[in-house]
Formats: sequence, structure tokens, C-alpha cells
Amino acid sequence: MADETGEVRTQKLDPEAEARRRIALAQIRQYPDPVLRMRAREVEEFDGDLTGLTERLKHLLREANGLGLAATQIGVLRRVFAFLPDPEGEPVVIVNPTFTATSEERESDTEGCLSLPGLQFDCVRYQNVVAHGQNEYGDPVTLAGSELLARCVQHETDHLDGVL
Repeated sequence: MADETGEVRTQKLDPEAEARRRIALAQIRQYPDPVLRMRAREVEEFDGDLTGLTERLKHLLREANGLGLAATQIGVLRRVFAFLPDPEGEPVVIVNPTFTATSEERESDTEGCLSLPGLQFDCVRYQNVVAHGQNEYGDPVTLAGSELLARCVQHETDHLDGVL
């Protein structure tokens, strides 16, 4: 099982997996790319283009060995992200996400980012959140959680708001 550090899973990869990771990272915008500071637009149409985008996000997330990936990180200014609330499970997509802190308690922890490879930063985040949005088909989605789920939702929503 991989160690979890913020938005990037750290583990020793075999040469083939490492090559796939590097190819995926080459498709992810890296700091200081200006698109990373831009606010994404709300998704209004749930169509084939959106399905293609969500499939690409899930694929790149897996190949890059990450825990979360926002559309802005691949140069698409739409309010969509994919993340792994369970690193052993399947990626979850949230379209037009919002979140509400369910407690005032905050926690500092180290986070990494696929757009800042190799770097880690201490970030203070709400411990518990409820995230609302839609899935890639337009159906309502609500996720409540703490720890990794809460941290991922806040980190990826920051990306959609143009915050690194």
C-alpha cells in the first residue's frame, strides 16, 4: 500500500509504472503556468465533452499516482475534479463542487501537488467537510468526510478557484 502525503501518493514504482507516471505528469500543467491561477467556469452541459474530460481526469490521476486532479491542472477551465477518497478504490468525480466545513476545527498537515512535483507544504484545512456537486451525468452528489477526503476536496476546490 502507498504512503499518503497530501495530494500525491508516494511509493516505489516499477519501471513501466514510473514511465506511465512521467507521461501523465507531462500532461499536467506545472507551476508557474498561468492557467493554474485562473478560476474555472461552472459546468452547464452534461454531455459527451464532459464525459471525455472526466475520463481523462480519472486516467491521468491514476497514471500520475495522485490523489486528486482538477480540470484546471490539465488546462481546462471547468469546475470539475477527480479524486481518490480511498486510495485503493475508484476515482470519484465532482462537477461544480462546493463544500461546507462542518466544524470550526482545523488541522495542519503536509500536502503535495501534481502541479508542483517533488514539493510539499504545510497547509491548514478544515477537519470535516460536506461536499456538494454533481457527478459526470448531472446527478446530485453529497460527500461527508474528514481527514483525507476533507483535505482532497478543499485542495481540489482551491485549484478550481485559481489558488495554489
